[in-house]
Amino acid sequence: MPEHLEAQRLETQRLETELLVIGWGKGGKTLARSLGSAGRRVVLVERDDAMVGGTCINVACVPTKALVHQAESRRPDDHPDAFLARAVETRDSLVGRLREANRQLLATVDAVTLVRGEARFTGPRTVRVHGGDEQLEIVAEHVVVNTGTEPRLPGIPGETGPRVHDSTGLQHLDRVPERLAIVGGGPIALEFAGMFARFGSAVTVIVRGASILPHEDDDVRASVEEALTDAGVRILADADTERIDDDGAVATVVTSAGEVAADAVLLATGRAPVTAGLDLPSAGIATDERGFVTVDELLRTSADGVWAVGDVNGGQQLTPISLDDHRVVLSQLTGRGGRSRDDRVAVPTTTFTTPPLARVGITEREARARGLDVRVAAKPVATIAAMPRPKAVGETHGIIKLVVDAQSDLVLGAALHTIDAQEVVNLVALAMRAGVTATELRDGIWTHPSSTEALNEVLAELR
Repeated sequence: MPEHLEAQRLETQRLETELLVIGWGKGGKTLARSLGSAGRRVVLVERDDAMVGGTCINVACVPTKALVHQAESRRPDDHPDAFLARAVETRDSLVGRLREANRQLLATVDAVTLVRGEARFTGPRTVRVHGGDEQLEIVAEHVVVNTGTEPRLPGIPGETGPRVHDSTGLQHLDRVPERLAIVGGGPIALEFAGMFARFGSAVTVIVRGASILPHEDDDVRASVEEALTDAGVRILADADTERIDDDGAVATVVTSAGEVAADAVLLATGRAPVTAGLDLPSAGIATDERGFVTVDELLRTSADGVWAVGDVNGGQQLTPISLDDHRVVLSQLTGRGGRSRDDRVAVPTTTFTTPPLARVGITEREARARGLDVRVAAKPVATIAAMPRPKAVGETHGIIKLVVDAQSDLVLGAALHTIDAQEVVNLVALAMRAGVTATELRDGIWTHPSSTEALNEVLAELR
């Protein structure tokens, strides 16, 4: 069987283990290493060599951010196609190193057995793994489903055409499309929009609703739109995509707001759980109407002794959430208990536009809708005198906005559209979890020049 059971040689077609992990994502691989290092018998099954280490390092977080970084460094006189080829080569080299490092993290743990093949449940806590012409039955005391998600097609005519790509395929174009149409207005769509605009494409983002980022406050959304527009991105709003026509020379995205001609089309319309081949009903594992595995606050499925971690359980599709999922399950498997996903407070997120947009907590609009008594501070990055770092690096787009409870002085939420936002948001999130007041953040002593010191000036303007 491929991977040839690196930790031990298979001598029978049946294997018993304490823990079976299906899928090499963040939560599952960390569980496997933690328990395996403690001497517990673990089997991890992965069906695809290209996904060793999980979605994040292979097709999502790491490689896309590497491409964003490469795109930001392109100079006007760099040839688009040659520059893209070098960027993709850099991306692939990085992914290869991370993939091998992830393999070694588990292959060097004696109690962990690695199996490559397609897993399918045949009964409670029992799977059959197919690898080529070989089959292996695995019976486990505990099972963790960790199969993640994949790009979801919207179900429109023409979506499988030769010029249509998902977020994985678009990372390996052999040339920069002169015109790129992106269907979708979420984080993936916006990251690729800014990236390819800097690679040299004329990018049009096609949004079904009235605007991108519909959950953000108007001033924050306007800030992101301005940065994208200045990068050359066109946003076509109130445009339902009806079909994609391809005449052999060009792809035309037909929408309710008009037609968009493109040399390449990206469908960034969400992600779907990878569960189709698992035969979950055979194990008594329930799913919701979208196909995500249903779990409770302890990540237990409807089947006894089976948990689901990471994106496949329908929670926030974030690597740090998957990592925390591992902690929730680990606390049960080690008998310590006491950890639940209900414990999560102030979880930060970042969309890696240029500059990035980081968010934690609630927006001003949400606070007002709840009838909360709040004070708000918001200031465009270009006008923050106490924050010279954006000017020093030549990226002054953005806005910093915080929402504070008027009575307790505690931060309820923040939107940070600025360079270094992915770092500063972690400080704000920690302050929210630890009960640090807005006044304490305002009066903090921060390094200079840094993006954190914007808090001194912005929070001084709470109204």
